[in-house]
Amino acid sequence: MRNLKELLTDAKDASELMVDLAYAAVFFDDDDLAREVIHLEERMDEAVYDMRIVCMLASRSPEDAEAMAGILGMANSMEEIADAAEDIARVVLKDLGVPGELRDDLRHAEEVMARVKLREGNALANRTLADAMLPSETGMWIIALRRDVDYVYGPSGEFVLADGDVLILQGPPEGVDLVRELAGGDAFGLGPPAHEGRLSNLDRAVDLLVELKNVAEVAVGMAYSSILFRDAGLAAEVGRLEDRCDDLYYELQRWVLRAASDLGDDEIDELRALMQIGQSSERIADAALEMTRIAESDDVPHPVIAAALAEADEIVTDAQVRTGSESEGRSLKELTLETETGMYVLAIHRDGRWIYRPRGRRGLEVGDRLLAIGPQEGVALLRRLTGDPRPAVSDEGFS
Repeated sequence: MRNLKELLTDAKDASELMVDLAYAAVFFDDDDLAREVIHLEERMDEAVYDMRIVCMLASRSPEDAEAMAGILGMANSMEEIADAAEDIARVVLKDLGVPGELRDDLRHAEEVMARVKLREGNALANRTLADAMLPSETGMWIIALRRDVDYVYGPSGEFVLADGDVLILQGPPEGVDLVRELAGGDAFGLGPPAHEGRLSNLDRAVDLLVELKNVAEVAVGMAYSSILFRDAGLAAEVGRLEDRCDDLYYELQRWVLRAASDLGDDEIDELRALMQIGQSSERIADAALEMTRIAESDDVPHPVIAAALAEADEIVTDAQVRTGSESEGRSLKELTLETETGMYVLAIHRDGRWIYRPRGRRGLEVGDRLLAIGPQEGVALLRRLTGDPRPAVSDEGFS
């Protein structure tokens, strides 16, 4: 059995990947992506079960039990996030039907997730990731891959690809077909979003669902940040995000009911799909809020929690924009942060409020605090760009 830190790290990576893949399955109406989520959920169940056993075996006194309670609480929250992601994936597998308006809205996103299998005649097998140069050729990054039943999170540039590997990638929508063709598959041939006209009741419901999805995803990243930094302010912000998700879900219900009067019986399933995805997104935010109880507690969390978060495939970090830095006055798009650092900005704190999921055109100002997620090696690069003098890793651990 793996040790507790390994189990916790794997569970965090898997649960976050499941959320991304579940929404991507909706975007592409892709059964294979949805099944990947189900496959990961089974691994999550095993990891959480093993964590509970390890915690029980390690509890030899009331003090031990109290220390393990935080770990078990975090494991339960991760499991709830994974279960909600599975429910989103099952919307695709059950063929409930997803409104085209939702896919059009998601197509406006600057980044999407994709699952691509290396098939016969592909141009990638037996090459290292560095040689394949997917980021520069397609704009897509491999954030994980599956070989048979084993997952590799954040593979290095020296990793050699093989026939049958299943790649999990992130990048611009137009990069998906480029990777699929390199992998020996057919292009999706996604067209541009539909022309925007007068907003219908369904359009309003879809817009609310997309915002609910975005806020829920940011809540998860902020929850992990609050624990890693032991930041009660971030924990409180997760609470506000969860409240926002509640409000959005109530509004979603209202507009879905209004849209029902506009649609025929054969289109009602599409509304069921919206409601299911909305409810699951709201559950993800609930689980994120529950996780922050660790950061809000006066007790010091068990050290294995910080160690696991710091060693996860994607870690959360912050960086502050300083005067004279390369980032001052430039937009996220101009900085090409993901290309230069591998880090993705979840939110920006400015003038006492958070800006969630900032778009590429968002300019940075002195004093901005960036909350970002990505590989640990990207932390130093991000802080160098923003002029933040803090080291990526302090003597006491992750800073």
